[in-house]
Amino acid sequence: ARGQRTIVLTIDPARRLAESLGLPDVGNEAIRVPSERLAAAGLAGDGELWAMTLDAKLTFDELIASNAPDAATRDAVLANPIYRQLSGALAGSQEYMAMEKLYELHAEGGYDALVLDTPPARNALDFLDAPGRLSRFIDSRSLQVFRSSGRAGLGFFGRGAGAVMAVLERATGVDLLRDLAEFFNAFGGMADGFRDRARAVEALLASEVTTFLLVTSPRAAAIADAAYFHGKLDEAGMPFGAMIVNRVREPVAAARGEALAAELEGLLGAPLARKVLRDVDDRDSLAARDAANVERMRAELGGAPLLAVPELPGDVHDVGGLGAVAAELFDRS
Repeated sequence: ARGQRTIVLTIDPARRLAESLGLPDVGNEAIRVPSERLAAAGLAGDGELWAMTLDAKLTFDELIASNAPDAATRDAVLANPIYRQLSGALAGSQEYMAMEKLYELHAEGGYDALVLDTPPARNALDFLDAPGRLSRFIDSRSLQVFRSSGRAGLGFFGRGAGAVMAVLERATGVDLLRDLAEFFNAFGGMADGFRDRARAVEALLASEVTTFLLVTSPRAAAIADAAYFHGKLDEAGMPFGAMIVNRVREPVAAARGEALAAELEGLLGAPLARKVLRDVDDRDSLAARDAANVERMRAELGGAPLLAVPELPGDVHDVGGLGAVAAELFDRS
C-alpha cells in the first residue's frame, strides 16, 4: 500500500499462505498477488505483493550447484545417497535454507521489503543459530576426518564396525562407508564457500536493514515465550522492531448495571437474559486477563514498541481479513 515491492516467504508446507492470498498454489517460485485483489481489501497502492513457499531441498540443491567448483563435483554431490538424506534431515537445514533464500533475494535486489514467516517462538531460535550451526558442521572434526580419509583409510571405525558395514553392504547393496567418504570429500571441497556464505547470512540477520517482529497472543504461556525470545534477541544483538500481540479480547459491555439487565430481560425473557449476562461477565473477565498480560509484556519490553490487534469477528483466511489486520496495525500507528 506504500508503493513497495514486497515478498512474503514461509516454510510452512500447509496451504495457509496460498489460501489467505487467494492463490492456487505457492511454491519455490515467487507468485504475484493480483493488484485488484489487494485493492478490494483496502490495500490499494502502487506497490506489489509476491509470495513464496520455501522448498528447503531445492534451495539446498541450488546452493550446492552455485558453490561446486565444477559440474562433475556438483553432480557427484547431488547424486550421492548420503546427500539426498542429509539435505532433508541435517539439523537446522530447513532453517538455514530459509536464511539462504532470504539472503539470495536480498542480494538480487528485486524487492524493497522481504518478510520471512518463521515457526513459533520455541522453534524460531533455530533460525538465529542456523548459519552458525552450518559453520560448526563444516569445521567439525568429523568432517575433517572424512575429508582426510579415503575409502581404505576409514579404519577409525574399528574392525567390529567394519564387519557390520560389510554385512549391511551384502544385505542392501549399499557401501555406506564409500558413500560417506565420497560425499564428505566432495562436499568438503565446497566448505570455504559455504562457510563464507553462512557468515554473510549471519551478518545480514544482525544488520540495520533487518527487523525482527515478534507475534504472540495475549495468553500467559505465549507471553512468557515471547518475552524469552525477546531476551534472546537482545542477547544476540539482533535488531528488534516491535511486539505484536494478536487476537486480544476486548470487553463486551462498556457499562453494566440494572438498566442493561432490564433491557436484556425485556428482549429475551428472564432465564435467557441471566445466561447472557453470565456470558458477558465471563467474556469481560477474559478480556481483563488479556489486558493484564499485555501490560506485563509492555513492562518486559522496557519501552520497545508493542501493538495490540483485537480479536476480529471472523477468522483471517483471505486478503480481506489481512486488510482488516493491516488496518489495526497501521491506521493507529
